[in-house]
Amino acid sequence: MYNIAVILAGGTGSRVGGTTPKQLLPLPDGRSVLEHSVDAFEQASCIDEIAIVMHPDWLDEAQRIARANNWQKLTRIIPGGAERWESSWKAIDAFSHHKTPVSLLLHDAARPFVSQKIIVRVCKALDVHAAVTVAVPVTDTLYRVGFESVEDVPARNEYMRAQTPQAFHLDTIRKAYRKAMEDELIIATDDAGIVHKYLPDVPIHIVPGDENNRKITYPEDLGR
Repeated sequence: MYNIAVILAGGTGSRVGGTTPKQLLPLPDGRSVLEHSVDAFEQASCIDEIAIVMHPDWLDEAQRIARANNWQKLTRIIPGGAERWESSWKAIDAFSHHKTPVSLLLHDAARPFVSQKIIVRVCKALDVHAAVTVAVPVTDTLYRVGFESVEDVPARNEYMRAQTPQAFHLDTIRKAYRKAMEDELIIATDDAGIVHKYLPDVPIHIVPGDENNRKITYPEDLGR
């Protein structure tokens, strides 16, 4: 299987604040969130190719960063869409005419600390599964809430927290998105959700993640 890592960097990172997208902000070592995310897949031997999906307003900056790093596996930078699902679809569509069997590993640029162990686990899972996600157990008590009150306390052993990369055989994720786009309104927060909703007969295999594979969401996350 030919594995392509897609780094989804199309968001604006409004919760971090400021005018610069969070994926372009520096971590304590001075290198950007985006650079760390791409580096992880550049170093992974099971990854054959890398693409970045970038907000259209920041394509020039992405190109500058790519030139400065001289990533050998990076083949294209794709303009992102208005919504996250649109950015994923743009990447899926960009590789739709690949001549060899392809899997896409869709990874949030805002998770710059993804480990080699996770990437390898995902690649190995793709040898036998058409859809793969990364998740960690829930450790906090969960509430289902109503109006300012607790409605229920569900059993936390029935839940996991999703991480990325989420990976799919290209024909599977493309079929799911084509079905999704037949709806007038697409409501999904991640790519596994699209497959789960529109291809319910396709099992989504879970690969163990880890707590270090955290997402940069708020300003304080950059300094941790």
